[in-house]
Amino acid sequence: MNDLLKKAYAFDGTVRIYGVRTTLLTEEARQIHDTWPVATAALGRVLTAAITMGAMYEGKQTLTIQIDGSGPLGKILVTTDAHGHVRGTVENSHVQLSNNDGSPAVGQAVGNQGFIHVTKDLKVRDVFTSSAELQTGEIAQDFTYYFAKSEQIPSSVGLGVTIDVDGSVKAAGGFILQVMPGASEETLKTIEQNINAMPPVNEMIENGATPDDIIKAITKGNHEFLEELPLDYQCDCSKEKFASSLSTLSKDELDSLAESDEPIETQCQFCKKKYTFTSEEIKHIAEKKQ
Repeated sequence: MNDLLKKAYAFDGTVRIYGVRTTLLTEEARQIHDTWPVATAALGRVLTAAITMGAMYEGKQTLTIQIDGSGPLGKILVTTDAHGHVRGTVENSHVQLSNNDGSPAVGQAVGNQGFIHVTKDLKVRDVFTSSAELQTGEIAQDFTYYFAKSEQIPSSVGLGVTIDVDGSVKAAGGFILQVMPGASEETLKTIEQNINAMPPVNEMIENGATPDDIIKAITKGNHEFLEELPLDYQCDCSKEKFASSLSTLSKDELDSLAESDEPIETQCQFCKKKYTFTSEEIKHIAEKKQ
């Protein structure tokens, strides 16, 4: 089953819901970064939230999310676009923390002090960033608080990742529900009751639930599907982009690198792909600065 996002309006258009399955892309991220279970679970939750938020935008617009918590995982950085592509990294991938039941202790690993920073590049004028304090480190609750505080949108966020006995990703996904103007108190009460009656979303996906099923569990059928979006882990790095980054160095720094006659190796933090620059290529970059 491929990773997928479904969007729906519900309760006479007063609520919008995104249901997502991100098992494959979370497993790909685990393999790239060699993450241990708690890092896999935390990064997978942020990847899921980010790619869902990206689907709220359009065209060439992009989104970057940074979780800067007080726990041992350090920073989590994820970027996404409006077309179902996402990539991410976690500062400390080899952290081992478990709850009493053996599940990854995500909240402890992320930390409940720090911030979520969301940077939006809407391709019009300036890029802008909004932030909110972390509440629990469990990610879903923190995004719920972010939407309420920074975007003034009442929301409910459910995120989950199930780790298999071998450390691989067994299931991952979630939902984001946002209340639109005009929603009645009765509708809000119904949504709360339905969500409280649901199993965790990762358990639902592990048992074969689709994004459609997640949305149906929240609405009990009172919805209309709008669009479907395939999802994947995709990096847009290139040697040209790294060359552009090198060009930001001073002429003296570039000359010093070129004089060493040793190739310069760079590595993408998101996909771990390496790019090598010869001394002649460094000289060419330095000449272009002149």
